Amino acid sequence: MKKLLLSSLLSFSLMISAQKKYVLVIHGGAGTILKSNMTAKQEDEYKAKLTEALKAGYAEIQKGNSSVDAVAASIMIMEDSPLFNAGKGAVFTAEGTNELDASIMYGKDKSAGAIAGVHTIKNPITAAIAVMQKSEHVMLSGVGAEEFAKEQKLDIVDPSYFWTKNRWEGLQKLKQKEKTTTKKVSQSTLPESYEIDQKFGTVGAVALDKSGNIAAGTSTGGMTNKKYGRIGDAPIIGAGTYANSQVGISATGWGEYFIRATAARTIAAKMEYQNKNIQTATQETIDEIGKMGGDGGVIALDNNGNIAMPFNTAGMYRGAITEDGEVMIEIYK
Repeated sequence: MKKLLLSSLLSFSLMISAQKKYVLVIHGGAGTILKSNMTAKQEDEYKAKLTEALKAGYAEIQKGNSSVDAVAASIMIMEDSPLFNAGKGAVFTAEGTNELDASIMYGKDKSAGAIAGVHTIKNPITAAIAVMQKSEHVMLSGVGAEEFAKEQKLDIVDPSYFWTKNRWEGLQKLKQKEKTTTKKVSQSTLPESYEIDQKFGTVGAVALDKSGNIAAGTSTGGMTNKKYGRIGDAPIIGAGTYANSQVGISATGWGEYFIRATAARTIAAKMEYQNKNIQTATQETIDEIGKMGGDGGVIALDNNGNIAMPFNTAGMYRGAITEDGEVMIEIYK
């Protein structure tokens, strides 16, 4: 009997020690990401940049800095890359401009900051953090957000900085398709002029620092050919981003649905009030969005270092790093 008990305890101990504790998880967007459409070179570029982003955030955690610092470091790497629909790689609006959104939330005190519809802030995530840490507000938009960013001495660039050939050509293709569109538009159907652009390249990160505090952040250029100052879920606390003392979440996908589902907060509520684990809470929320007609994915990290990365699209650029520095990168389903 004693031998059996010792054997059971040993097995349980090995199981616990084998469980990886993650300290950072990131995404670079979900959508029609198929291996058949990706060259080996492109795949290597994405993996390299995701790895760089993970290591940048991990370095902040290792130095004993806060989860907010780690999230910022990871997201800035992706904002500076034309591979993702955020910062440098932002898509174009119908008017041929770039409108950038970002948000951050710190789980320890539930402080939050967001900016929307800006054109000149090099790294939108830094502006969101400044709103959280240095203003009495949670969300700033447009010209006002840019004035605030200048006062905070953030990096300001000419709007031409965000111009990339690939994104510009993508807009022109949609403009051509728009001329022949016949589909009636509603909240349940994207205009045909959006359908060619199904790679939601929004970026996000969730980090767990050495003090056990969680932060989550998201940054995006929105939707190609968007009109009327459209804003998606990325800068909306509780929709595209949320963090408390238990879990942090960042979303990517068809933003209108994530707003309607209050996706990020719903995941946290399922864990807090229904005692659901991180995998169940995230999957149920993505399933709900799918039933509504939306698509995309989320990344989530809890205060025990468990992660979840469910999505209902063909792929999602995603990665995580353990407290020991082991990197995991995935792209396809």
